[in-house]
Amino acid sequence: MERIAILFDIDGTLIESGGAGAVCWRMAFEDLYGVPADIGKYTDAGMTDPQVGRLTFESVIGRQPTIRELAQLLARRQRHLPEAVAHARGYRVLPGVKELLPRLGHEGYLLGLTTGGTEAAAHAKLERAHLNRYFSFGGYGTASNTRVELTQEAIRRASALAGRKLERDEILDVGDTPLDVEASKQAGALSVGVASGHYSQEQLSKAGADFVLGSLEEELPL
Repeated sequence: MERIAILFDIDGTLIESGGAGAVCWRMAFEDLYGVPADIGKYTDAGMTDPQVGRLTFESVIGRQPTIRELAQLLARRQRHLPEAVAHARGYRVLPGVKELLPRLGHEGYLLGLTTGGTEAAAHAKLERAHLNRYFSFGGYGTASNTRVELTQEAIRRASALAGRKLERDEILDVGDTPLDVEASKQAGALSVGVASGHYSQEQLSKAGADFVLGSLEEELPL
């Protein structure tokens, strides 16, 4: 079956932010609570931003955040993110991405994002590399606390653009973590695991990816 839509995770799949995400979370906690929290101690790759905020808050502050406290934390984190991204020395676009995205757009694929980040955070991370121009829709961490539901949201938006409900074999969901792979499977898309982040091809294959690539320099299963 012909592919119609291709969804991409951001961190570890399209770019490495050079630690900008962790920096702005630390700054947000320090601003609000005087504690330079390290999200790496309390969360895993692939979690949504609200999950990261809640789990880190619970671990550092010792209780669950109120809705207002979480909103303040996310807002303060977002305030710091553009500058953190702009100054991150380790920021880079991953191999194959700059060549792949314009080609896919030219060939007529619907390109979207599936990311645990908020929509504003997603675009802040992509802006430095001028990658926002390639994506017209997405499923973000504000759509749900689970990657499955935010991936489903991206699929709904892709279907809306296509003018009909897309079938599983018409959608590729590209990510670098087992959480991405599992979300693809449960949401109703073909999963493409890319070993460009913290997980190997073997680990992504064991997680159940339909296809596994070493990097986006390799051909997608179109």
